[in-house]
Amino acid sequence: MVKTDILIIGAGPTGLFAVFEAGLLKLKCHILDALPQAGGQLSELYPKKPIYDIPGFPEVLAGDLVDNLMEQIKQFEPGFTLGERAETIEKQEDGSFIVTSNKGKRFHASVVAIAGGLGSFEPRKPLIEDIEFYEDKGIKYFIKNPEKFRDKRVVIAGGGDSALDWSIFLSNIASEVTLIHRRNEFRGALDSVEKVQELKNSGKIRMITPAEVVGLNGAEHLESIDIEENGAHRTIPTDYFIPLFGLTPKLGPIGDWGLDIEKNAIKVNNALDYQTNIPGIFAIGDVNTYPGKLKLILCGFHEATLMCQAAYQIINPGKKYVLKYTTVSGVDGFDGTRKEAPKAVVKAIV
Repeated sequence: MVKTDILIIGAGPTGLFAVFEAGLLKLKCHILDALPQAGGQLSELYPKKPIYDIPGFPEVLAGDLVDNLMEQIKQFEPGFTLGERAETIEKQEDGSFIVTSNKGKRFHASVVAIAGGLGSFEPRKPLIEDIEFYEDKGIKYFIKNPEKFRDKRVVIAGGGDSALDWSIFLSNIASEVTLIHRRNEFRGALDSVEKVQELKNSGKIRMITPAEVVGLNGAEHLESIDIEENGAHRTIPTDYFIPLFGLTPKLGPIGDWGLDIEKNAIKVNNALDYQTNIPGIFAIGDVNTYPGKLKLILCGFHEATLMCQAAYQIINPGKKYVLKYTTVSGVDGFDGTRKEAPKAVVKAIV
């Protein structure tokens, strides 16, 4: 049983920033996310794309924003459970909650903050017969541990940033990397496209375009794939097939928690603290809805800040918190570190 003050469901930018705001209030957080790494859509879909509407950053790459948020919250020592989805929730007699993941891990928290973006992300699976049979038997939709592919034959399908970036990365680990896309054109960061071109020219990556994977073969484990290329069929031996066609957002089991749902989003009280119809459960970021809602990262940061103030009152009933600017109060981490502005000195000027 993981015990924490606030269980944050979702490791996207809003969930990560909530850790910082909670830390200023001396509240501990644990983050649960179905994806294998922190960052949500920013890490999974467009880590190398620039964002232009983050205050103080005229331009910042999505992946760099995640890195900065992780650095910002490091001193507050949040716990992370990644690659697991929130499945069920039970309200306790004292008003706290026990959330259980799809892998059976249990989390006990005074407050639950749902920061799941557009919901739990599920991979877009290609329409190939028997694909479910080969899942975890040679088919992977996420790359959690690249070492698993060392000295293996890997086929990647897709035409976006994820397919390009993982092809580049695995070219130094796998014995053979084949990139398949149904078009000759790739939609991704220019440097990634150019790097794949270099690796193709040097023989480090085999490119098959335009082509499509249409069949899977193997008795107990994936042994080869069938592809269709220019109307002709052929078979390619491989150890792993990684289709990277993006993610489909779904509210998932959270939709069965008794929350007030409107168009696949959770209704909250935006006039006060972004609390749901169930006291003690909040929804912040893209997962919530209210009159005038804007699905922007900077709005999620604002919602996370007010949510933490309300969570403080739930966890510390009757205790007043006096808001102080970090320029005045500094920031005390749970790891013993302290950040503070240089203190003023009194010195005569002669």
